[in-house]
Amino acid sequence: MESVVNGDGGGECDLKLKLTSSDTTSTLVSPTTPPSEPHYPLMEATSAVSYTTGDTIPSGAVRVYKIRWVILFLFVLYSMSNAFQWIQYSIINNIIVRYYGVKPTMVDWLSMIYMVTYIPLIFPASWYLEKKGLRMAVLIGSCGTMIGSWVKVGSVSTDRFWVTFLGQCITAVSQIFILGIPPRLAAVWFGHDQVSTACAIGVFGNQLGVALGFLLPPAIVPDVDDMDVIGYWLSVMFYGIAGLTTALFVAIIFIFKEKPPTPPSTAALIQEEAGSYFQGVLRLMKNPGYILLLLSYGMNVGAFYAISTLLNQVVLVHFPGETENAGRIGLLIVLAGMLGSIVCGFVLDKTAKFKLVTLLVYIMSMVFMLGYTFVFHLETLWMVFVMAGLLGFFMTGYLPVGFEFAAELTYPEAEGTSSGLLNASAQFFGIFCTMADGQLLDSYGDMAANLLLVAVLFVGTIMTASIREDLRRQAAHKTAIHIDNNGPQV
Repeated sequence: MESVVNGDGGGECDLKLKLTSSDTTSTLVSPTTPPSEPHYPLMEATSAVSYTTGDTIPSGAVRVYKIRWVILFLFVLYSMSNAFQWIQYSIINNIIVRYYGVKPTMVDWLSMIYMVTYIPLIFPASWYLEKKGLRMAVLIGSCGTMIGSWVKVGSVSTDRFWVTFLGQCITAVSQIFILGIPPRLAAVWFGHDQVSTACAIGVFGNQLGVALGFLLPPAIVPDVDDMDVIGYWLSVMFYGIAGLTTALFVAIIFIFKEKPPTPPSTAALIQEEAGSYFQGVLRLMKNPGYILLLLSYGMNVGAFYAISTLLNQVVLVHFPGETENAGRIGLLIVLAGMLGSIVCGFVLDKTAKFKLVTLLVYIMSMVFMLGYTFVFHLETLWMVFVMAGLLGFFMTGYLPVGFEFAAELTYPEAEGTSSGLLNASAQFFGIFCTMADGQLLDSYGDMAANLLLVAVLFVGTIMTASIREDLRRQAAHKTAIHIDNNGPQV
């Protein structure tokens, strides 16, 4: 297969492909074609054109559009609005315990409910994403996030913990239409030389929400004994997020598009729909490299979930009364991770060294987790901030790296399926790590709790090193070997 990419200078790029005798026959069909035939959902329904040996795919068969950045930005804000609510209670655990009169473990469950609901629901959600597409999945998730946010507005009373828990359950269920979206959105809208960066920016939205979840609740809700004061500021926080999610839902209705008129990359053009969703899951389960990544990804992200959920309690053990600094430490972890995500995504796009980058990031996560374990016992707050930032750069920076490595190992399976299973693994290990760490924290202190996470990351590092690098998507991209000097506009 030969290919030529031509830039038109208007923000779009065209790709011509010449199929040679060594290429398999490809057919682009309309949505009415029986399921047994190859179907390319990224092409317009009117493009019912067949390509066989010796044919030339017309100019414009592959093209990127400027609106892709608007779509990505809107998703980032939507993801942020949901992720904020995951951690908004745990970071002020002591205040929520005092206000609602519940045990700390009940407040921990306001975080863990995100993990518990994700595991069983990711399978129907991934199926829905594959069958109905990005727009419908994002609409449902945004609507659910909005509804859950408004339910919480009605929970401002000391006897309404069950109402706030109900609202949290609704936003938690809505999360299933967020976490697996970035690699799919990147593949549908972005060219091959931007797909890793776009995925990293998509994950950036989730991290931004967590960062704000660490920062704003301690700053908004005061650590006082007056329940009326706490209730007032909880109400301010709940109304603020409800208003934001409502505005985002309306924007998504009018702006968010399903897909561009033409595919953005060679891989997207030639990627066939490989049977049913459940057949795709079975194929993934037979992929040894993906299984190792599935487990190691879950261990890394699960450890991050445990650190985030229990951060308030760990900080207050060593620095009593430092609720706001607990939030700032969490903020630093995530901000550093956001920088790490962008840097790692850029490095992947430029080098395509997926296994090497993944392994190095994993090793550094383990090393700085060990440092984070011991730094608290130095009782020096600024050193905790430094170590937390280094840990965050690699541990949260790992998120898009894992997504993109999975997409490479499993191509041409749907990105939403592979990333959805990765997130299910993360939720499973997140529940395990959070509950086990919580018990160790209560019984033996934070040293034992954090050493457990070091051990988990060590096992994950060994698994990552054992993955055989099989970059299937990169192989598809390499079919485009002649690039015009004008190139795609970025």
